[in-house]
Amino acid sequence: MTSAGALGLGSLGLLAGPGSAWAGRQAEEPLADSVRSVLSAAIASSAPPVPEFSDIEKRLAHLRWLGVMSERLKKRKPDFQTRIEFLQTVWYETRRAGLDTTLVLGLIQVESAFRKFAISRVGARGYMQIMPFWARLIGDGDASRLFNMQTNLRFGCVILRHYLDRERGNTYMALGRYNGSRGRPEYPNAVYAAARNWVHPDA
Repeated sequence: MTSAGALGLGSLGLLAGPGSAWAGRQAEEPLADSVRSVLSAAIASSAPPVPEFSDIEKRLAHLRWLGVMSERLKKRKPDFQTRIEFLQTVWYETRRAGLDTTLVLGLIQVESAFRKFAISRVGARGYMQIMPFWARLIGDGDASRLFNMQTNLRFGCVILRHYLDRERGNTYMALGRYNGSRGRPEYPNAVYAAARNWVHPDA
């Protein structure tokens, strides 16, 4: 993650009110057929978010992370089972996409405040505030599925990975592209600041 500790949140009104958010507003851009095919394949994979570990220490590290994150998330998601399923899915989808789990949790906090049914002023949906056009470009066209937890997190992680690849690994620029504010500091700084809430040695 890019020097999160050195960046501040600033005075951002990131949530428009109960049940709505306005952080996410990815811009629709033309995609080459090859890129669209790769993204569609990444979205379509039906592998369940069940963690697999090569040794017991990695499993124990995951369980330590899960326990600490569950406690931190308790006020936002009071139901234990919902909370664990959410965290396990975030963990799985971030690793599947080669992303920093801590950074993605910060992004979700900024985008939706961990609200499954958040809707932005421009129509972005769910935890990672996915714009409906993505369902048409790389999904099955059913934008209502963006409120499904795993679908939303998978879209968000695949899209962020796409932007990171486009920006040659530059997290700051990829976050700006994700938010539709490429080159401006407010959104990346907000995500870096929020990510500090989710730092853990076993992340």
